Amino acid sequence: MNTIEVINIGGTVVFAISGALTAANKRFDLMGISIIAFVTALGGGTIRDVLIGAHPVGWMQSKWYLIAVLAGVVLAFVFHKKMQHLRKTFFIFDAIGLAVFAIGGLEKALSYNIDPVYALMCAMITGTMGGLLRDVLCNDVPLIFRKEIYATAALIGAGLYLLLDFVSLNQQVNFIISISVVILVRVLAVHFKLGLPKIKVDET
Repeated sequence: MNTIEVINIGGTVVFAISGALTAANKRFDLMGISIIAFVTALGGGTIRDVLIGAHPVGWMQSKWYLIAVLAGVVLAFVFHKKMQHLRKTFFIFDAIGLAVFAIGGLEKALSYNIDPVYALMCAMITGTMGGLLRDVLCNDVPLIFRKEIYATAALIGAGLYLLLDFVSLNQQVNFIISISVVILVRVLAVHFKLGLPKIKVDET
């Protein structure tokens, strides 16, 4: 297992914990928590693989992804109360997970000779669709529709990766720079409460 795979597994654990905590707050039982954790951690990559024709989908090619989801569920189940007080810490991990999944999704799409424009969409799907499915299944308005810049951060990082790849920068260096930019954009967006423009609707 190389460094990027290890980071991906770590991101899977973090996203699984995020899904499990959301489900726990909704008073779901253990099965419900496990399903939401699985969807949150692996939903985006599954949708991407189906769209680009990658079979079997990524998590079916390595047992470590299911182990990572299980680990996330167990950690959330055992340390639920303590984790509720570590939201800021998990925000950083979530930003890292978003970055790694987005750039990893872009790389996989490009490896299947997907047009760069659609590869960018695959990057966004990989990084955000798990969280969107989580929120929909938990009957919440999806985070990416109502909070600070999120999906846009994935697109910015993925766009930078394509630009640096075009100038033939070393792939690993490119990966590190691009995920760093995603994390930085996400952190700055939250710190300064930055968001995309909204349509102002008069309330009557």
